[in-house]
Amino acid sequence: MNPAYRRYQWRCLSSSALYVAGALLATRPIPDHAQASPGIIAISLLPGFAIIGMIWSIGRLLIELDDEYLRALEVRKALIATGVALLVTSVWGLIELFTVVPRLPIFFVFPIWAAGLVVGTLRNKVAGA
Repeated sequence: MNPAYRRYQWRCLSSSALYVAGALLATRPIPDHAQASPGIIAISLLPGFAIIGMIWSIGRLLIELDDEYLRALEVRKALIATGVALLVTSVWGLIELFTVVPRLPIFFVFPIWAAGLVVGTLRNKVAGA
């Protein structure tokens, strides 16, 4: 395996573990529908920093990959993921605008984008990459 991919996997797994830990830490002391305060906002941001780490990991992978073909596959995967996230959130937003359906919390944008990476990976495999 390419060393850049090994570093990417380690970074993403570390960030994912921090995300889970941050989410668990944030849900324990904060009651549902709590009023915003600096302390509650700070605790709520903990999982967000892990998401920053995941996004940074993807950027570092693109920088560290020395094979142009592999880099192009990763870029295509990210573009497909972006398209999936924009498609789902835009269409659902329009449905929310014109009908009565459950609201899609904005924090779901990144998980939708990450699911789009799976779609991009499958597209790369179908293309013979």
